[in-house]
Amino acid sequence: MHLISRTRLSRIGTLAVTGALLLSLWSAGPVQASQVPPPAAAPQSADDYQQFIKDQFGYSLPPSPTKGDFILAVAGVLGLQSSGIANPFQDISVTSSVYKPALALYESGILTSDILNQDQPLTQGTALYIAVKAAGLKELAYTYPADKAAKALAKIQPGEAPARGLTPQAAQELAAAVDTGLLPESLHNDFELNKPASASFGILVLGKVLETKGLYKHYLGSVSDPDITRIVRDAWRYQSLVQQPELQDTADQALQAGLITGYNIKDDRFTPNFEKQRTLTYGHSEIDHALQLIGLLRSEGIDAKVQLEPKTSAFIYLKEWGEPVQTDDYKVVQIKNGNFIAYAKEYDLSLEFVTAGQKARFQDIVLQYAKKDREDQTGLIAHSWWQPLYYSRTEVADYEVITNNKITKGHHYVQSFSLNDQSEAIAAGLKKISPHSEVESYKFWVDGPFYNYLLGESK
Repeated sequence: MHLISRTRLSRIGTLAVTGALLLSLWSAGPVQASQVPPPAAAPQSADDYQQFIKDQFGYSLPPSPTKGDFILAVAGVLGLQSSGIANPFQDISVTSSVYKPALALYESGILTSDILNQDQPLTQGTALYIAVKAAGLKELAYTYPADKAAKALAKIQPGEAPARGLTPQAAQELAAAVDTGLLPESLHNDFELNKPASASFGILVLGKVLETKGLYKHYLGSVSDPDITRIVRDAWRYQSLVQQPELQDTADQALQAGLITGYNIKDDRFTPNFEKQRTLTYGHSEIDHALQLIGLLRSEGIDAKVQLEPKTSAFIYLKEWGEPVQTDDYKVVQIKNGNFIAYAKEYDLSLEFVTAGQKARFQDIVLQYAKKDREDQTGLIAHSWWQPLYYSRTEVADYEVITNNKITKGHHYVQSFSLNDQSEAIAAGLKKISPHSEVESYKFWVDGPFYNYLLGESK
């Protein structure tokens, strides 16, 4: 059986189950867990940024980076490409590996000098001058009058004439780097303008550029944040059905042909970009379940970054179930055989745990407090499912391997989960329906109950 997106029986007003297609999902009860305060979330470190930059972009800095090394990294993580203007640099050949990245930065206004000095050690000051412009903050910097710039620079040059030896523009850029956090406070005491920058310094600054540009991790907060439940609920309130007509047309044809039994539509702008080794994604439809799950994790001493990813789940609604009730969050379209395709608002809760060990503990917590095993079961968080869904892009002990079949258009994508031996047929069928679409199929690890669900077990 292929992925059916988890149908919301409470929305369609029935507890009918057709084969393995639909599940009776709900149970509620008090949380019974040890009241252990969660650990405080650690601030982002050079190691955090380095792991992210390596995983997402394939870049790292040597222990003693040159200016050329930093230029390569900045152009790479920002995805900048040159249009091929004439070489503006006096000291670099077009055959150099740094030439095209440097040209891309020059065209973007990030590099402004015709002297590159690519082989010179990267200084802390040079890293920040590049970073301010790479982060898109130069206009802010150039609003600084001299006295305001001096006030900011006094934070990193106490007891000195703050702008001594700096041009007015350099003072402005450096001041903006201080005030906006491109130069983290942890580096203030050790900052020296002409001091060679270590790899750690360069990576921290580069990580701050990515954060400012919206290219780092995307998340609402952490489990340990005192207001995280309010933030998550507000995020859910502002979400609506995710729609992409062209992708939906392809997937709906696959659904009607029986190629798949359900699918999700998602928007990759909500993708958290979390570190895969420490991340799980948990799917559900009821926001109270997510809020109670966060509280459950806190009570068990678990901390994690939290991202709520909106999704729409689509599935066949049978005509014998009665006339469907439509809302802003639940729509149906009738098809030729009299049945309907239903589109329901749901979410994926992505969690990047503080440690891999906490990720490994997650399953025991869910199986004890968030998996329904009998009709009259108590002691579960609200709306617990018979077969919960959570998965990892990296191997986890006691999880099963299945396949995601995915097609993308712009920021949106449609995905349908399947058993591994069905993936090839699904990909071929999707390609036949939409020859211009690229079908991406990859394996990942899912909890045992959901694997059993794919095998046809509704409970």
